[in-house]
Amino acid sequence: MARNQAARSPHLPGDLAVWFFIFAELAVFGILFIGYGVARSLDPATFAAGKEALHPWTGLINTIGLITASYLVALAVHRLRDRKPGVAGLLWAGIAASCIYTFGKLWEYADLYSNGYNLGTDTFFMFYFFLTFFHFMHVVLGQIVLVVLAVKVKKGEYNGDDMNGMESGASYWHMVDLVWLVLFPMLYVLA
Repeated sequence: MARNQAARSPHLPGDLAVWFFIFAELAVFGILFIGYGVARSLDPATFAAGKEALHPWTGLINTIGLITASYLVALAVHRLRDRKPGVAGLLWAGIAASCIYTFGKLWEYADLYSNGYNLGTDTFFMFYFFLTFFHFMHVVLGQIVLVVLAVKVKKGEYNGDDMNGMESGASYWHMVDLVWLVLFPMLYVLA
């Protein structure tokens, strides 16, 4: 019983080095968000017109996919900690849910490009494509991390004794989700 209580005591999940990486990534995104905000305040008409060309339903569906993936990853972490079965399946389901975002974003890029929008269109689309593609690359890296975690769980390399790798990967994934929860309203919703 004492071991179980110690395992559940508050601690920073995962490896400290991963947290330094997460905070560095959040700082980069934060600087980009500030740049976006300043540019939008200097040219609100361009940003309002750009927002009108976007696909808010696709953005919402992407958001639902990422939130679902994060929920499944969180469940996987708790199941591993409690030594319950189904951890790898939850991770694979999280990867599948995250693919909703991946395919949705690729469709949106293709549609916008086919309608003549690109990085050089105007300031709004420069920020839109740069911010969303930078985030997209983080999603792809997160998906790779989740695949590695699922494979290691399936091989028995993660079994609840040492949660460091699983918590590190899950923390990175949740950071990616958190960034999208700022990007989605910033780009698609707010005027």
